[in-house]
Amino acid sequence: MTKPSGISFPHQHREQKLWAQGCIHVAGIDEAGRGPLAGPVVAAAVVFPSGISIQGINDSKKLSPEQRDELFPKIYDKALAVGVGTVDADIIDDINILNATFRAMSQAVDALSVSPHHLLVDGNRFYRSSIPYTTIVAGDASCFSIAAASIIAKVTRDRMMCEFDEQYPGYGFARHKGYGTRAHYAALREYGMTPIHRRSFVHLEIEKLHESMQKK
Repeated sequence: MTKPSGISFPHQHREQKLWAQGCIHVAGIDEAGRGPLAGPVVAAAVVFPSGISIQGINDSKKLSPEQRDELFPKIYDKALAVGVGTVDADIIDDINILNATFRAMSQAVDALSVSPHHLLVDGNRFYRSSIPYTTIVAGDASCFSIAAASIIAKVTRDRMMCEFDEQYPGYGFARHKGYGTRAHYAALREYGMTPIHRRSFVHLEIEKLHESMQKK
């Protein structure tokens, strides 16, 4: 994968600073799937050894599906450890998406085969009292480890949604990955909700639609 000129890529400045302080295992953490109407929220944690470089690593949203699929095995090959956490739709409805995201992130950390000394977390909030952490807004665009985690989380979730597409044909999960597209709403009107739909999300979107129609 060639690196385009004139485009900034995530760096390892934060990891290098922590490594210099004696934090050998630094985990980058990110999630995928906070916004969809269906499917789980998936988080990933990635720990790299110092000196590792993988060309093309970037925020998963800035990469094509083909680029993400190409980088996915490279991350697993180069990383010291990769952990993944998944929280399903019914739990999201019970505890809300923010808490579900934190739970998935904690699961991802617990799934690591090494014990991290510091966590670099995408976003502005997190809770994990047992391990020091730093939150970084837009960390997937600036921090190498977080960007790698964003790719792992995104590819893992997309593959899960493709499997759900076979289990629940007619909804188009392989195409829209559970997001609220026009085709997805049409399928909901025709077939109703599946067990993987986030009922709180769907009901909220229906309420918003009714409110907008009343204003017209």
